[in-house]
Amino acid sequence: MHNLTELTGNATSHTSLSVIIKVCVVIPFFCIFLCCIVIMLRIFATNRHFLDSSRYILFAYMLINDTLQLLSSVILFLLVMCLVTFPTVYCVPLLLLSTSTFMNTTLILATMSLERYVAIIYPLQRPAAWRSDRIWIIILSIWFLSFIFPMIEYSIGERDPAVDILSTPVLCKPIYINSSPIRGLFRAAVNILFFAVVSVVILFTYIQILLKTRKMRQDKVSASKAKHTVLLHGFQLLLCMLAFTLPITESIMAPHVSWSPGDITFFYYFCFILIPRFLSPLIYGFRDQTLRDRFGKTFLCCSNKANPV
Repeated sequence: MHNLTELTGNATSHTSLSVIIKVCVVIPFFCIFLCCIVIMLRIFATNRHFLDSSRYILFAYMLINDTLQLLSSVILFLLVMCLVTFPTVYCVPLLLLSTSTFMNTTLILATMSLERYVAIIYPLQRPAAWRSDRIWIIILSIWFLSFIFPMIEYSIGERDPAVDILSTPVLCKPIYINSSPIRGLFRAAVNILFFAVVSVVILFTYIQILLKTRKMRQDKVSASKAKHTVLLHGFQLLLCMLAFTLPITESIMAPHVSWSPGDITFFYYFCFILIPRFLSPLIYGFRDQTLRDRFGKTFLCCSNKANPV
């Protein structure tokens, strides 16, 4: 009996240590990401000419969306790690925000690729919907599309009658909110549809810009930058698709490592969700010369204020 108690205590201690390590790994990355995003958004707010460009407006919207996505996913991660349970009515908004912002990223990538296509193909007579004063209509449409599908996902299927959404505490994971197989099929179909449409849009815009670049004799630099930007959007889409590789990751890692399923899930979350979301907007932002210069000046200005000579 004493040995059993000691073994249980050691297991509990090991689990607590594992949770502490995971939290200490995730939180610093999120804080660094948040600081960089705040500086970038401050640059957009204090420099009016950025808001006169559809490209920068879409990029600022992507920064806000990725921040919400990471914030909601980190909160859900901490709740699950600490085994916090609460009624479904409080859990569903977090899951809706996390899912909708995740889907929103793919639509933003497609929209940004189309914006580069319009800027190169129609440099003088840009369609009205793509002007900086009308781009908000497209942004609102994107947000509506990315929000309506998660609403349908969590509404379909039969629910457990023993679970009261107002009082029964549950762990905030999709499987505990709606375990219907119809929900899983619907989500898989929507994800495949979203990524297929976005992939076609990015491929189409890249081919069209590539063909236009070969015909252009002037301003080849802008066309080349637009081509590389669309390629970057394709790379960002590939990073987003890594979020669906958990079953493959588990099947490959399980026979070769002595990790628990929770450790494998954390490794997958950190490498294939957190890191790509952390790198994607930063790579895009620092690639832009104007943003990079403004970011450096803002950072130096903040450092001088914090450490006056």
